[in-house]
Amino acid sequence: MPDIALHLLLLLCIAAFFAGFVDSIAGGGGLITVPAMLIAGIPPLQTLGTNKVQSMFGAASATLAYAQKGHVNLQEQLPMALMALMGGALGAALATIVPGEVLQAVMPVLLVAIAIYFAFKPNLSDNDTHRRITPFAFGLTLVPAIGFYDGVFGPGTGSFLMLSFVTLAGFGMLKATAHTKLLNLGSNFGALIVFASFGATLWKIGLLMGFCQFLGAQVGSRLAMRIGARLIKPLLVVVCIAFAVKLIADPANPLRVWLGL
Repeated sequence: MPDIALHLLLLLCIAAFFAGFVDSIAGGGGLITVPAMLIAGIPPLQTLGTNKVQSMFGAASATLAYAQKGHVNLQEQLPMALMALMGGALGAALATIVPGEVLQAVMPVLLVAIAIYFAFKPNLSDNDTHRRITPFAFGLTLVPAIGFYDGVFGPGTGSFLMLSFVTLAGFGMLKATAHTKLLNLGSNFGALIVFASFGATLWKIGLLMGFCQFLGAQVGSRLAMRIGARLIKPLLVVVCIAFAVKLIADPANPLRVWLGL
């Protein structure tokens, strides 16, 4: 494990708690924890692997909180979680041959589009609406595909799942959030298996941050259940825009070259 100063460990703990809080409501925890770990001096590959360790705690914490209040049936949704796990594992295993530059360029555009959709879509609430795809087809196609993306790249996974649940599965905002956390848990676990097999995980740091993220997710999920769509919708929009800005600000992002920035 890298020799990390005490004040940097404290920074990682604070970042993990806040990430757990935000991620349990609107996704985007990696926007906080990945830069924090890089600032602390953790190498990029180990940052990705360790991020999966600690993010699992946040996803599990939020999933349990939502399940306890009946917003997600864990037994019924287990097959979908397994499909997300498979997708995450395949994505992490095949990351080296996926055109990462294309993903980096396309991601900001997609995130801005998602933000615009949720910002201006009328009648978004916690009530379920018309379902456009069967649960079987949803679990067989979109779930493993988004899980695969999570293993390959990661940023925006929660936003993609939220968009899919709301627009195709007909879920209300709160129900979509609850189910997103369960599938995030599956894809994170699948990717972690691969990263761990390559020794790209710092377990002590990951577990320490995981404990803090667990606490943050408990606070965030309870707040989301109390306020519902009035909190989830604006926070989701902010997280998507923040992700897009962060990705575009990266000097290595090919979109900057294409746009002449």
